[in-house]
Amino acid sequence: MRDLTQLVKAYDVRGVVPDQWDESLSRAFGAAFVRVTGASAVVVGHDMRPSSPALSRAFAEGAASYGADVVEIGLCSTDQLYYASGAMDLPGAMFTASHNPAQYNGIKMCRAGAAPVGQDTGLAEIRELVESWTAADGTVEIPPAEAAEGTLTTRDTLRGYADHLLSLVDLAGIRPLKVVVDAGNGMGGHTVPTVFDGLPLDLVPLYFELDGTFPNHEANPLDPKNLVDLQAKVVEVGADLGLAFDGDADRCFVIDERGEPVSPSAITALVAAREIARARAAGEQQPVIIHNLITSWTVPEVVRELGAEPVRTRVGHSFIKQEMAATDAVFGGEHSAHYYFRDFWRADTGMLAALHVLAALGGQPGTLSELTAEYDRYAASGEINSTVEDQAAATAAVRAAYADQEGVTLDELDGLTVAGADWWFNLRPSNTEPLLRLNVEAKDPAKMAEVRDAVLAVVRG
Repeated sequence: MRDLTQLVKAYDVRGVVPDQWDESLSRAFGAAFVRVTGASAVVVGHDMRPSSPALSRAFAEGAASYGADVVEIGLCSTDQLYYASGAMDLPGAMFTASHNPAQYNGIKMCRAGAAPVGQDTGLAEIRELVESWTAADGTVEIPPAEAAEGTLTTRDTLRGYADHLLSLVDLAGIRPLKVVVDAGNGMGGHTVPTVFDGLPLDLVPLYFELDGTFPNHEANPLDPKNLVDLQAKVVEVGADLGLAFDGDADRCFVIDERGEPVSPSAITALVAAREIARARAAGEQQPVIIHNLITSWTVPEVVRELGAEPVRTRVGHSFIKQEMAATDAVFGGEHSAHYYFRDFWRADTGMLAALHVLAALGGQPGTLSELTAEYDRYAASGEINSTVEDQAAATAAVRAAYADQEGVTLDELDGLTVAGADWWFNLRPSNTEPLLRLNVEAKDPAKMAEVRDAVLAVVRG
């Protein structure tokens, strides 16, 4: 039996093709997915990576071999797959490695209505089944199913996806805007033209050609070097804003008219304010907004100022979606530019967040930097990684350094969070590397730098 723990992560399947997995394993994942979920029908989509069509088709064949009728929607963004799962009320599988380099691929799986499949919600059982069918030499032998073979059909969901998003944001009265979009040769190049069609936008496209080898830059806008081209183009053409999507186009980063990045926390606060107003207009007395513990203090402050309820969670989409379901939250945001909407089956969609930014900017005469200034109240360090062999010992040393300080609180919801009157930091271990990740926020840059340097001195010895 082959050990697949390095391939099957906490939330998805992710690895190098063909070294770590190939079509035979993908076929087994399709069969195991149907076996574990009991699905009678499944929707499957894929991104633009060279290996995606064959892997996606193999999964579909595996699912059909275990009796499921498979709807193949072909090229799509991850949130387009979530739309299909929600609109058709079917479990789904999306073939993508998101922002990873070209040699990687993966599968994001969900139950009907885009409900997540993670280690605690079926992924571990799927992995164990595939392992039991796979010999140590990589040979896969799927046992025959009792059910009659299912069917394979194709369907185009792009227009339906666009129409659904546009039904959730009122863009009818916005002023004309010039917007630069960097698709990074990823799936934004597929979805943006259809979603933006007919809106009063002067669209300046960057890298819209679908190319899973990523010839221009990595499709990972979390890394500042991948925003440089977009920032320059926004300034060059005098655009009102810029938008950058990651490889599978489920995350969106925003650049203001000066070419400066707008923090995902500021976008979370902006969209939260709009979703609170929309929920209130529909009669909801105290809407709930979810934010992870690394988003800025600005987010819960804005939410409370608007009479709504902020709920703080761990980092990660499974925790966000779980808490959204438990609280019936209208919206959730993360520091990594994942944005979750109740009206989008609690799934994350960067495109819907982008439409909210366009609606907010186009609904008033000011610039984006002016609009977002009220949502940018603190100085943040960004994520700082330190290579640490003994993560637990380093974290314990930091905890000890702050445990007896007056007016300081500590919690361990996710890693270690330490907060003073006008500053806080979070220290979290990486799940996959010997790293500790530090995020610091304070009332001003000087205080932020002081706290940052003090913590790093303990972490790095």
